[in-house]
Amino acid sequence: MDLIQRLTQDRDRLVDRWAELILETYPPETQEVWRKQSDRFANPVGAAINDSARDLFDVFLQWDDAERVAEALDQLVRIRTVQNFKPSQALCFVYLLKKVLRETYMKELAQCDGLEELMGLETRIDTMGLIALDLYTQAREKIFQMRVNEVKRTQHNLLRRARMIVDSPATGADER
Repeated sequence: MDLIQRLTQDRDRLVDRWAELILETYPPETQEVWRKQSDRFANPVGAAINDSARDLFDVFLQWDDAERVAEALDQLVRIRTVQNFKPSQALCFVYLLKKVLRETYMKELAQCDGLEELMGLETRIDTMGLIALDLYTQAREKIFQMRVNEVKRTQHNLLRRARMIVDSPATGADER
C-alpha cells in the first residue's frame, strides 16, 4: 500500500491531530474554551479550523489543481490573518502537517526505504506554504486598504463637520 492510500485510510486520525496542533498555536485560555465548546455556533472559529483542516487535507491528498489548493487554504489563512499573529505564526499551520506525517510514519518509512515518498509529500506541503503566503499577503493588503479608507472617511467627515469642506452633488467635495 502506498503512502497516499495510507493517508486516506488514516485521514480522520491525521486531521484530528493536525487540528489539535493548530489549536495549540493559540493562547492557553483560547485553547481551553475551544476544546470545551464543540457547538459550531458557540465556537465558529474552532469549527472553521476543523472544517478547513479536513478540506485542506483532502485537497492535499488529491493534489490535482493549484486553484483548489488555494480555495481550501483561503478560509484558514483569512482567519489567521485577522488574528494577532506574526506572519510566520499565522502560516505555521501549513507546516504542522509535516510534523503530523513525521510523527505518524517516519520510523516505519525509514525502515522500509519509503522516505522518498514522504519527502514528495513534504514538497506538496512546502508548495501549500507558498500559496498560503500569497493568500496571506493579499488578505493583509486588503485589511490595510480598508484601514486607509476608514481614516480617509473619518478625516473627510471631521472636515465636513468643521465646515471646511462642503459636499456638492455635482462635483463631490469642494473646499471653502
